[in-house]
Amino acid sequence: MDLATTLSWTAERYPHRRAVGGPAPLTYREWDARTNQVARALARAGARPADRVVLLMQGGEPLATLHLAAQKLGVASVPLSIRFAPAEAFRCIEDCGPTLVVVDVTTADRVPAELEIAGRRIPVLFQGPLEQTPPGMVCLPELVALESEASPEAAPATDAISVMLYTSGTTGRPKGVPRTHAAEHAAAVAHVMQSGHRPGEVTLGVMPLFHTMGLRSLLASIVTAGTWVPQARFDAEQSLELITREQVSALYLVPTIYWSLLRTGRLADATSVRRLGYAGAAMTPALAEQLVAAVQPERFINHFGSTEIYTFTIGPDVAAKPGCAGRAGMFSRVRLVDPTPGASPDLLVAAGEQGQVAVSMSSPEAFAGYWNRPDADAAAIRDGWYFTGDLATADEDGDLWVSGRVDDMINSGGENIYPDEIEDALVRCPAVDEVIVVGLPDDRWGSAVTAFVVPRTGADPDKTLAELDRYLRTESGLPSLKRPKRLVAVDVIPKSAVGKILRRELADGKFVPLAEAAVTSSSQEPQS
Repeated sequence: MDLATTLSWTAERYPHRRAVGGPAPLTYREWDARTNQVARALARAGARPADRVVLLMQGGEPLATLHLAAQKLGVASVPLSIRFAPAEAFRCIEDCGPTLVVVDVTTADRVPAELEIAGRRIPVLFQGPLEQTPPGMVCLPELVALESEASPEAAPATDAISVMLYTSGTTGRPKGVPRTHAAEHAAAVAHVMQSGHRPGEVTLGVMPLFHTMGLRSLLASIVTAGTWVPQARFDAEQSLELITREQVSALYLVPTIYWSLLRTGRLADATSVRRLGYAGAAMTPALAEQLVAAVQPERFINHFGSTEIYTFTIGPDVAAKPGCAGRAGMFSRVRLVDPTPGASPDLLVAAGEQGQVAVSMSSPEAFAGYWNRPDADAAAIRDGWYFTGDLATADEDGDLWVSGRVDDMINSGGENIYPDEIEDALVRCPAVDEVIVVGLPDDRWGSAVTAFVVPRTGADPDKTLAELDRYLRTESGLPSLKRPKRLVAVDVIPKSAVGKILRRELADGKFVPLAEAAVTSSSQEPQS
């Protein structure tokens, strides 16, 4: 199934049902007609089937409409992070070679109106009022007003590229991940089934569309003829207002956004929410327990996957097994293999041993390889399996427990240590808001386990570290081997545009300490 047909058929079934919520709602008939008009406007501007159109815009309905319009025209949508620096955005634009670039009022200064790639002039369209259109750019709404609401002539092939997402670059320069209509549709259906979404589900659309979680919320809503409630940029208070006013019933967010919602102290007011899901990063059991207490959801899942293959595994009951990644998804096949670089996917680890997660490329949710990056393909794909870089063990039930990334492992004093368990213990300390653990170079240990903490609002950083030091020794339950050697208080933990922790920045020394302390009790105790 292609995504253009998916939207049109839903509009045929439920023409008067609300498709877009919020202050500017649209029925499915209206949204279907609007996306037809926008598709025709993109064609008028020069886009043709199999071309690529870059969307450098903040979230909300205009971006979602453009993405869906691209599907109807058969061009690949390339939504880029608005947090990219101009040079990084330009590298992605240059890499994908688009026919058009679309910007809005928040991003118009990131792209020159006279944009040229490889000697070719690329038209830049402006999604905004005519009077605010920068010189040299074309006002997209003016083009749209010239077009009819009739659908484009032909639906795209299911193996055509629907979208190309650029990975967040937490471990290097972003890579283009092209995904077909068939893969996107399969992932949407899987999300509906695995999340327990019901017909007419009301979903908060705050995750950005340059991330697969944002796309999945949007497409799953269309598949179920639900209501997608857009929020252009995350703000916790505004999110809660939307959730309560629009009677949002399903949330699919990264853990950092859940933390922010909990900190408002009003999440329990969101009584319409019945289904929770998270992905994108590990969630500590402490956070999961607080969410269950506040929301009391009917369904709470951990979705473990990636841009490349949407679903690896599903933890179907976070309340019962907090932090558990569960088993392979409905369209997935997963193995734990020897984590040695270059190991064969047939070299499985023994029961109970830690291995690298490998996922079959035969999944209908899978991509076929990176865009113009044979080096990245060679590093991640072997013998029909995608090597995720994640480490996990399987329990006696056959459920996976992810212990971190291969790149996140800390070798301290000859022992391999993974941050997740330490972070879960330390985040329970009442003196801190956030905790991230990384390894920093150390003459004695090789790599010293270091805890970066954000103090509670208004707290003195030195007192916070003193309290955390006491908590480490008396309440954390961590053995001396896993206790940090060093504590650092910072204003903020670096994160990507979708809330992923950028450990690499901390490991590279890109932080300004508010206070620092060595944990002498940890470094002097025997390592056992």
